[in-house]
Amino acid sequence: MSTTTVRRAGAREWGGLAVLSLPTVLLGLDVTVLYLALPSLAEDLRPSGTEELWIMDAYGFLIAGFLITMGTLGDRIGRRRLLMIGAAAFGVVSVLAAWSTSAEMLIAARAALGIAGATLMPSTLALISNMFHDERQRSLAIGVWATSFALGMALGPVVGGAMLNHFWWGSAFLLAVPVSVVLLVAAPLLIPEYRAPHSGRFDLLSVVLSLAAILPVIYAVKRFAKDGLDLPTIGATVLGVAFAVVFVKRQGKLESPLLDVRLFTNRTFSAALSVLLIGLVGVGGSMLLITQQLQLVEELPPVEAGLWMGPPALMMFLAAIGAPLVARRVPPGIVVAVTLTLSMIGYVLLTLVGASGGVALMVTGFGLVYLGLGAIAALGTDLVVGAAPPEKAGSASAMSETVQELGLALGVAILGSLATAVYRSRMDGEIPAGTPTDVAETAGDSIAGASSSAQRMPEGWFETAKEAATAGLNTAMLVAAVCTLVLAFLSAVVLRHVGVIGGDGEPQEDDKTATAEPAGSQV
Repeated sequence: MSTTTVRRAGAREWGGLAVLSLPTVLLGLDVTVLYLALPSLAEDLRPSGTEELWIMDAYGFLIAGFLITMGTLGDRIGRRRLLMIGAAAFGVVSVLAAWSTSAEMLIAARAALGIAGATLMPSTLALISNMFHDERQRSLAIGVWATSFALGMALGPVVGGAMLNHFWWGSAFLLAVPVSVVLLVAAPLLIPEYRAPHSGRFDLLSVVLSLAAILPVIYAVKRFAKDGLDLPTIGATVLGVAFAVVFVKRQGKLESPLLDVRLFTNRTFSAALSVLLIGLVGVGGSMLLITQQLQLVEELPPVEAGLWMGPPALMMFLAAIGAPLVARRVPPGIVVAVTLTLSMIGYVLLTLVGASGGVALMVTGFGLVYLGLGAIAALGTDLVVGAAPPEKAGSASAMSETVQELGLALGVAILGSLATAVYRSRMDGEIPAGTPTDVAETAGDSIAGASSSAQRMPEGWFETAKEAATAGLNTAMLVAAVCTLVLAFLSAVVLRHVGVIGGDGEPQEDDKTATAEPAGSQV
């Protein structure tokens, strides 16, 4: 047993954590605030249907595609340096996005924001692993970091709605500017620099291969959510998988790979990534459907819907902070399994939601879902980062973020498509005779289409559409409940070898080499 004394974090490190949480809040806020700005944005810029989709998706595509690249780049050039470069770029491009004069300009700005955003998440998470060497403190710090993203998502509708009530749509993007300024001023004072020793050459071909592997898969997932399983979806999936195989083979041959595939031989690393991926699928789907239910079925204004999302965000906050504390005495696998079981109960409650007056039940159920999210986000991320050597923390952090992005996208695609299929099935034959073809197609396709067509349909017909949408929600949540229950059991099994956080007994993983201090250059 190691007797090395591990330095505990002090006031500077906890202050640095507050600074690192700022860009995380910003990225979470960016996920939800654009949904509110879209109507006024569309009225001003007049984008086509395809351009509107790219305005929404360009950011997600690029941030997912560049996470691995930026995580490894930070290991090489310095994690704090990359964080500051990314923050400066995010602030500047946000100003360009705010004053975009065309849909094409805004799409380009959103793509650039995605690339800049990809520098922030892995850099912040990897720096936490450098600042908090004590295992218990690191786990708690990652819990705080994990809640920052949820806080941003919860604030998005509220802050965005308030700003859009007083300013133009571009003001939503300007929220990034003060955050970037604070980070650029405070980071050199509170956050240490870290570079991985002997990092080697940066392989540009690996960057191209990683993009060629990730981007087609993300595109396929998003297309599947919209159009179902068609030839372009299958083709993009096959193309992405083929490039992924080439990418993995190349990484195995390089002395300094973009992604060290040997990390996957660590049981804790692989198991925690799997839990994050599968767990986020249910969360991604339920997030979409609950937001839709509140605004289109319950017909709440965006600000009020955002306020109702506050209690679930608080549940996630409590779980993300509390789970690492409980895991000091109870093995993380058991903590994750128990909280996922509570999430399963939340999904079951969501299967009981009706087409009207179900807000309280919805918020309660979604709060339990978020309880599980908080636990797996904090403990899963901690296990992924903790299982990697210090010099690979950036790469491991990027993998954690990539898996979570993919899980959320898959949730929207799979559960969203399931709910849509149920809606269309229920609406088949319910469209009144004599309805114009374009109106009938729009109303029968989705609850959003029905909402936009409600004024052109007979009185009372929209209630039928609400019931169909609610049936879609109920069915999707039933599937999520079953999958979450299975995941809870698997979590207890695949993570059973992981000991309590900061325990004095056996190490968490036999094939991990523990180090008390980072091996790289720290300033």
